[in-house]
Amino acid sequence: VQLVESGGGSVQAGGSLRLSCASSGSIYATLCMGWFRQAPGKEREGVASISTGGGLTYYFDSVKGRFTISQDSIDNTLYLQMNSLKPEDTAIYYCAARDDGSCSLTPGWTYRGQGTQVTVS
Repeated sequence: VQLVESGGGSVQAGGSLRLSCASSGSIYATLCMGWFRQAPGKEREGVASISTGGGLTYYFDSVKGRFTISQDSIDNTLYLQMNSLKPEDTAIYYCAARDDGSCSLTPGWTYRGQGTQVTVS
């Protein structure tokens, strides 16, 4: 599974961005897809995940109500709609997939993309 992110950029606080992740294979090739981020000097943290079969979603507490993860099974694309962005959301965002039977936000992602920068000022 190859994952390619797009949609990052710079935005002012309160603005919105939508990240996209194109998968080379069926999103159903893995049981769970998601997004994690890493800011300079900070630990990597899971942001959101979705079970590809049932569509159950999970969110990091600080993004609940602001971010929405979704999938398009026809186009094999994963999305992350980010609203009400805050400076603390600044990070490199990675699309990821895991096939370890979990859909948690903990480390252990099997596949990941190259990342896309999100900067909120």
